Amino acid sequence: MSVGTSSAPGAREVRRPSASRPGDLAELGIDPDDLPDGLVVADEQGHVVCFNAAAERITAVRAADALGQRLEKALPLEDIEGRRWWQLTDPYGGLAIRRRQPERNLLLPGGREVLVSVRYVRAEPTGPVRRVVVSLRDTEARRRTERSHAELIATVAHELRSPLTSVKGFTATLLAKWARFTDDQKRLMLETVDADADRVTRLIAELLDISRIDSGRLEVRRQPVDIGAAVGRHIQAYVAAGQPADRFLLRVEQPLPDLWADPDKIDQVLSNLMENAVRHGDGTVTIDITATASPREGEDAGTSITVSDEGPGIPEESMNRVFTRFWRGSKRGGTGLGLYIVKGIVEAHGGAIEVGRAPGGGAQFRFTLPVAAPAYLT
Repeated sequence: MSVGTSSAPGAREVRRPSASRPGDLAELGIDPDDLPDGLVVADEQGHVVCFNAAAERITAVRAADALGQRLEKALPLEDIEGRRWWQLTDPYGGLAIRRRQPERNLLLPGGREVLVSVRYVRAEPTGPVRRVVVSLRDTEARRRTERSHAELIATVAHELRSPLTSVKGFTATLLAKWARFTDDQKRLMLETVDADADRVTRLIAELLDISRIDSGRLEVRRQPVDIGAAVGRHIQAYVAAGQPADRFLLRVEQPLPDLWADPDKIDQVLSNLMENAVRHGDGTVTIDITATASPREGEDAGTSITVSDEGPGIPEESMNRVFTRFWRGSKRGGTGLGLYIVKGIVEAHGGAIEVGRAPGGGAQFRFTLPVAAPAYLT
């Protein structure tokens, strides 16, 4: 990318960014102020000829004050050791084969951190630098990501510590004093170890799901799914575990379109939503399955599944955070990752999920899936 032109060697042309449509950008009809990243350009003399709106926002320096200034004065960057960056890199007098500086963290006056990458524009491979093009990015988004990763590590470490401590304690006690315990005591300890091992396994599975969701590698293996039967199996499991059968109400609208989805992942979504309704809600847990429009453009048919309870519900101010990592209601336990994974699975199917208030006042989760029938069946 070239920026601006000089009528003669050594001439300096100063333009305001709003009027500057340099080189390739001008051919595309793009104003530098339209760019999302900060753009600072210096000519062959080292004077700033372009300072766009994003650069103003990131540096808190007005374009009017930067234009025409020496690059090192308009953009006084330092590395984390306090060294002046332009003196250190010497863009105009350094190695003639250099073409760029890779992106790195540098500091503005006052200690504000920015991401900076630099391109040296030469008329010929080893000729003098004609333009220095600087790209600036705010680090806030990257910092949020780093904080999220740090929170994930801390949460995982905390959640793993408890079951592993229990497993270690019971196994060490059994090994040291096996003969002193009755068979019932041994069984109780081993059942506790088994339950804690299952808890660790579930947490590891959640972490793998999050990794695949974040990287866009969550695979969906579509098969015909009887969604009514899938919900029925979950209800039967709760009843077998001691929940009263009349606590659940399943309503299936007929006819339903044939649904093609990943049965294991749909079971995971149903398990999470129904567990939330049973554990944190009150009264009847109602599951409605209806035919609806597909959430994807170009498709007509879809299936909607709504899980609602009659508990206290989710506060209005929290509804926009329900599907984020680590969200927990006032009485929620666990890692706070379940609904984040649910949303990732639904969206990997091309579906959509939303949360609201049920008619009985409790929480209501509704997810819609496209039927996604294979092409050879359509």
